Amino acid sequence: MQFLLALIVVGPLIGAVAALLPAPPGLRGTSPDQAVLRHGVTVTGAILIAAVVLALGFDHDQPSKMQATTDISWIAALDVRIHLGVDGISLPLLVLTALLTFLCALYSYFKMPSGPSPKGFVALLLVLESGTLATFAVLDLVLFFLAFEMVLIPMYFLIARWGGSEGVTGGRQAAAWKFILYTLLGSVVMLLGLLLIGLNAGTFDMVALATDNGRGLSTSVQLIAVLAIGLGLAVKTPMWPLHSWLPDAHTAAPTVGSVLLAGVLLKMGTYGFVRIILPIAPDGMRTFAPYLAAFAVVGIIYGSLACLALAKQGAGGDLKRLIAYSSVGHMGFVLLGIATMTPTGVNGALFANIAHGLITGLLFFLVGAVKERYGSADLDTLAGATGAALYGRAPRLGGLLAFAAVASLGLPGLAGFWGEMLAMFGAFNPAEGLSRPAFLTFMVIAGFGTLLTAAYLLIVVRRVCMGAQPREAPQAGAPQAGPTEPARFTDVQTYEFAAWTPLVALTVLAGLWPAILLGLTDPAVQKLLAGGKS
Repeated sequence: MQFLLALIVVGPLIGAVAALLPAPPGLRGTSPDQAVLRHGVTVTGAILIAAVVLALGFDHDQPSKMQATTDISWIAALDVRIHLGVDGISLPLLVLTALLTFLCALYSYFKMPSGPSPKGFVALLLVLESGTLATFAVLDLVLFFLAFEMVLIPMYFLIARWGGSEGVTGGRQAAAWKFILYTLLGSVVMLLGLLLIGLNAGTFDMVALATDNGRGLSTSVQLIAVLAIGLGLAVKTPMWPLHSWLPDAHTAAPTVGSVLLAGVLLKMGTYGFVRIILPIAPDGMRTFAPYLAAFAVVGIIYGSLACLALAKQGAGGDLKRLIAYSSVGHMGFVLLGIATMTPTGVNGALFANIAHGLITGLLFFLVGAVKERYGSADLDTLAGATGAALYGRAPRLGGLLAFAAVASLGLPGLAGFWGEMLAMFGAFNPAEGLSRPAFLTFMVIAGFGTLLTAAYLLIVVRRVCMGAQPREAPQAGAPQAGPTEPARFTDVQTYEFAAWTPLVALTVLAGLWPAILLGLTDPAVQKLLAGGKS
């Protein structure tokens, strides 16, 4: 198990180096490009298999215990250690990351984004996977920061070199620069907070710090640390009003870039809140929790209103941009659950993390497919004279888009429902020391946000899936005819089914059987909030 976890973290890095080397003669296939894309599928597939084996070998009777641990001294002078391990909190995120990266590699094998050589694309994809997996597996604050930063460069290049030609603020280069500047500035502040904790506590070990539960840190140190670390994590989450890099990045990114950005990278921020801030600086978190909840519910309403404005007829809204704004709202529910500091709320936040990764990843795949077929993701174009009417022109694609939309709005029985409901339940009865009237207000506002979410997603389904069908222009002298049968174009293809079916299946499975996730996270969350005591 120790070797397996180390392989999961380091394997993609080795694969990235191998991707840059010439392919052996017997593995070149029809072209070098095909060989390197197949290499990406093979490496990410092997990592996914390793993650599934790790999950199957995980002791599900003790999900609160760190398992598959490796602890090696790295920088003795600072007591920085190569410390790896997984528990019920990090295991689902590891598997989700491995799954989404494999599906992106598989999708790219058949539909490579336009841009430079596939060698660089595959290498960057694998470096990105290694960084995200390491973020969820490391148990040392310095290593956490290094893994947290490791994903920035590959994502920057994926947006800048393989992104779409259009960007809201002047092109994909501008969107990529905005992404990296926001996240780097946030990370500098976060590093100061991590160093403050490590130097004052005498260790950077996250397990030891969580067990100490803030007893070795003064209240003032906790307050400064929570503020500094929280700002860095909030940028990556993204929390309103530090979210403005996200819509531009999503609009400019290639399809697989958007899938990984929404499905994996945003989870790194919320995971940091749960793994670092909640157990290590509980007094500081308790002071800032009401403000975090307030920003969270403002984000829920703001994201929903922005989506409604984009979905309105004549607004010229981009469908990818709309889904990006929807992520601001959905991640608001995650932050609200964390801010309650209760087992119910934190479990809801972790569940919503996984659900958002599955559903929004599927949505970006689908929107990418629609944009590829129409040459545009503009809602007015899709719902106007060109006659999207996906139900009539590509019924499977339209059905999948409608399914993803109703899952995203939180339909009971699908994965999107449980996380948001548990987050609001946590706000109904927050942790001791938090103002219940304030959190009841936050709960009501969040509940109103769910209605707005349903409104804009149903508008999108109505306009895109049931939009006006085109009429054939009558010939001179010919009698006027009614609407013609809409011209068909390629519906969902085999490779798209292969990439999307696991996300659909897991969305249904998590919705019908939430215990599959909550059974893992709840004991670990209980131990986390109790200061390392089971």
